[in-house]
Amino acid sequence: MATETDDAHDDGHHLPAVEDWPRGFGEASWWPFVTALGAAGIYVGAALYLMAAGDRNLVGPMIGPGVVVGSIGLFLVGLYGWLYHAFVTQFWERGADEHGASKLRWGMLAFLGSEIATFSAGFTYFFFIRSQDAWAEVASDLPHLLGSLVIVNTAILIVSSLTLHFAHGAIREGSRRKFLGWLTVTLLLGVVFIGGQVYEYYEFIEGEGFTLTSGVFGSAFYGLTGLHGLHVTMGAVLLGIVFVRGLLGQYSARRHVSVTTASMYWHFVDAVWIFLVVALYVGAEVGA
Repeated sequence: MATETDDAHDDGHHLPAVEDWPRGFGEASWWPFVTALGAAGIYVGAALYLMAAGDRNLVGPMIGPGVVVGSIGLFLVGLYGWLYHAFVTQFWERGADEHGASKLRWGMLAFLGSEIATFSAGFTYFFFIRSQDAWAEVASDLPHLLGSLVIVNTAILIVSSLTLHFAHGAIREGSRRKFLGWLTVTLLLGVVFIGGQVYEYYEFIEGEGFTLTSGVFGSAFYGLTGLHGLHVTMGAVLLGIVFVRGLLGQYSARRHVSVTTASMYWHFVDAVWIFLVVALYVGAEVGA
């Protein structure tokens, strides 16, 4: 049962997580499970789409896209609750101690470790099909992947890492104006990258007829680049939340742990994109 002391502790702000359950084990939050359920639903929706695209038409054509859209919504809701619980409540509770900040940084590192495992599975699938004898037949039907658009998009993402690094350095020095300026540039670059990837999909699907069902490479290409695009979108949401909090004056030279963790995530996403370009775009062109 909540007490008056508990109510005063959260300053009247609703905390979207179950607190102190079970007793003795600290806080237990259900938001990570909501986020994971939404992420899993995206894969389920993609599988349903493939089942509908086959000759047997095992499910209706709109079921897969519907599941994907609903799962993305659930994923974003869970992500919001998770971030609010992990960072915003930390601010209202004035928890700026180094021990708490260290826990959040290690938590992000653990999360990135799981992300490395996820992308590694996709890369393993690609390298497996790339090593098969049937690759020559697959490669003959591929569109020209390594065009100017992917090169520009890559440059945009690399520059966004630099601008975010400058933003992080600015807040560590206590310069809120420079922090917001560099962060604004980073967000704009991230949005442009997402738009560029959507346009690239349009060009491949409408112009080249290269779709998710275009053989084993089609599934690998759209699976990996789509997964990365989802991560970039999630990173943009993270940076957007950081930006809003920056406008509200919630960061200083001493209080910037969520800037640090969001930066770690964004730099990771950028590094993954470099591997994707080398493996998928350059790798598909070599020997094609």
